[in-house]
Amino acid sequence: MKLVLDEEQRQLREAVRAFLRAASPLPKVRQGYDPQVYARLNGELGLSGLIVPEEYGGAGAGLAELAVALEETGAALLPGPFLATAFAAIALTRAPDKELLAAVAEGRTTATLAQAPLDLDGPAASGTLAQVLSGMEADVLVAPARAGDGGVLVAVELAGPGVTRTPLETLDLTRGQARVVLDGAPARVLGPAPEVGDRLCVALAAEQLGVMRAALDAIVAYAKIRVTFGRFIGSYQGVKHKLADMHCKLEQAESIVRYAAWAADESPDELPGAAALAQAYVGRACFEVARDHLLLHGGIGFTWEHDAHLFYKRAKADEVLLGPPRIHRARLAQLLEL
Repeated sequence: MKLVLDEEQRQLREAVRAFLRAASPLPKVRQGYDPQVYARLNGELGLSGLIVPEEYGGAGAGLAELAVALEETGAALLPGPFLATAFAAIALTRAPDKELLAAVAEGRTTATLAQAPLDLDGPAASGTLAQVLSGMEADVLVAPARAGDGGVLVAVELAGPGVTRTPLETLDLTRGQARVVLDGAPARVLGPAPEVGDRLCVALAAEQLGVMRAALDAIVAYAKIRVTFGRFIGSYQGVKHKLADMHCKLEQAESIVRYAAWAADESPDELPGAAALAQAYVGRACFEVARDHLLLHGGIGFTWEHDAHLFYKRAKADEVLLGPPRIHRARLAQLLEL
């Protein structure tokens, strides 16, 4: 088991962190998705191609490396379809399509992944997807579909015929969702539908870890400079205890994410339990840290102008993105035969 980043992973983390600090600081995050930032993210760092095999133009890295990148994009609250494209890439590496994978790896195509199955009639797909992550920004929808006696994975051009997209009003202002209706939309069959739910759970937990870390760093910095009644608030025992609790949650979450990412790459038998644990614990812990980050800022934390609500909303949206924690706790209990 490997819970510590190696030198190459640390270099990747620093490169992504430096890029996002310069290209996507929080004031820019408030402006929403910027395709130019996304293009640079791929042109300069090749992040969308991290887990794409080398024969398809990617870096051929594992989920452990993708988790490092997602931790940093989570900490920066990066707007846009990076997580959605990462989800799609996870599925595509299990049902590889050379043309599509190459386009994703090069950053020419953004994608998103639907988990609810479509109906496939020949080359046409139909169905209603109530909530598609980054559904308005993505170019291609990757989705399972019912075909004959089995399931297949298909790709649908979201700007093509037979597709209607409606943006949804969502809690997270930094990353949108859409309602997508397909009515005989042209679909390309990529292969048998792979089971990727566990790997998605790990990827999401990595983003949540980044949100937690950034929120804790921000409130610790604030506690060192905010003065009330002639004292820095960080000197008050109640504040110190809360910060210590937040730090403990972060440390536990980091160990869980590192373990789950390692299991995804090196120990498939351990992955189901590790993935269930990741979403059972990290999702809720991320929300609690983001909530306390907001509360400890006092009244200013509740204002529109402060960034605390951005972390709070991303944390809550992520907590339920792949199902609420109770679902993952139930699955973990089942796997452990409790």
